[in-house]
Amino acid sequence: MTSMVLWEHYHLPTSVPEALTLLARYDGRARIVAGGTDLILELEQGERPPVAALVDVSRIPGLNDIREEPGCIVVGAAATHTRIEASPLIRTYATCLAESCGVIGGPQVRNVATIGGNVAHALPAADGTVSLVALQAEAQIARLAEEAGRVMYEWRPIESLFRGPGQSAIDPTRELITAFRLRPHALGEGSAFARIMRPQGLALPILGVAARVRLSPDGMAYADVSICIGPAGPVPFRAQSAEAALIGKPAESASMEAAIAAAQEEARVRTSKYRATAEYRREMVGVLLRRVVNAAVARARRWLVVAAPTQP
Repeated sequence: MTSMVLWEHYHLPTSVPEALTLLARYDGRARIVAGGTDLILELEQGERPPVAALVDVSRIPGLNDIREEPGCIVVGAAATHTRIEASPLIRTYATCLAESCGVIGGPQVRNVATIGGNVAHALPAADGTVSLVALQAEAQIARLAEEAGRVMYEWRPIESLFRGPGQSAIDPTRELITAFRLRPHALGEGSAFARIMRPQGLALPILGVAARVRLSPDGMAYADVSICIGPAGPVPFRAQSAEAALIGKPAESASMEAAIAAAQEEARVRTSKYRATAEYRREMVGVLLRRVVNAAVARARRWLVVAAPTQP
């Protein structure tokens, strides 16, 4: 028996214009690939129909960079999870993203899988995506303009990229995610990520939570909070009621209990045959939310202590 051909051509462009031109040439019959840890499996398992071509963007200069720019950190969409987890810039100024990328798959997966692929597949429980939403990141999307060869770039809020489980607002036959940008932690800010998985290590977590907090100058109250939970709905979920329960309140246990109650009420968790019941997930919302917010607060206070003036 002959094996099915999953793609006919494999291209290795060296620039964004070349990659987008290739997509246009195949008129909807090509797909972008970088690490390929999701797409190749989906093709092999018949979850996606065979394609005419794969356009591998992993060799485009700059797409795997992690760099600091005025007021933001820029992470190339082709940066691997290993590269992100090991980055001193991310570990210091976007800690939850380093933590989430450090637990995706095993070492072999993290060495090749990219943050752009994590977002493009639009899964509500994707670890890197959950942290990017908590960090209120933006994604840079590239597409060809009407003038041949000219590329248009647009920054979009990360939350605007998702339509449903596995349904991205990005057209994979015409558009390309090139980078993400996020505001680095400032004085009195911190973030954290935690998740729960089954012991045998399935690809998707039972539940993941990321949080970013900014404390008042004295470190005693929440000045701002951003929380993402996944899966808790069809798209990565911003727990806005839980955020509102914390902002302006003392950074103490009573505030946290109110936020947990709000998150458990707001989150749309469901029973999964292979992962967990809705009741268990709802309980774990509280466990993880308390864990990550407390960790983020501790990190934010550490910054305040370091920056405090020395007593004469």
